[in-house]
Amino acid sequence: MRIIEVDEEVFSYLQSRSEPLVDTPNDVLRRELLGKTGEAVSRATGRRDGSLTPLIEAGLVSAGDTLQHHQSRLKRTHTATVTADGWIEIPDGRAFPQPSPALKAQTGSSINGWGQYTHVPSGRRLQELREEAATHQP
Repeated sequence: MRIIEVDEEVFSYLQSRSEPLVDTPNDVLRRELLGKTGEAVSRATGRRDGSLTPLIEAGLVSAGDTLQHHQSRLKRTHTATVTADGWIEIPDGRAFPQPSPALKAQTGSSINGWGQYTHVPSGRRLQELREEAATHQP
């Protein structure tokens, strides 16, 4: 491990490219300079694969599939779309690498997106699909 110093401008750039509480400066530099983090990085978007990627790779979910959460008490239904790199895109155009922050952006409340989003084509919860995808791992 080597220690390097960076000026404020470079550090600000690193912060703008990081996911808070997840990435270290080294993670950002590795992704930006080498295009790898131990996770795949999409050439099209330049962002790391989202958490739905294993479901896509297992053939359980496809890019363009709809996710849905219905708030019965409020009589509201929220939809989102799975992207090719495993992210969740909500109708206002924002995209999230994890289901829970996506659902929070839609509902305003912290909700377990894995347990509450339904994959519309299969009618199954994301958590169920995640568990099935985990059994397909080598």
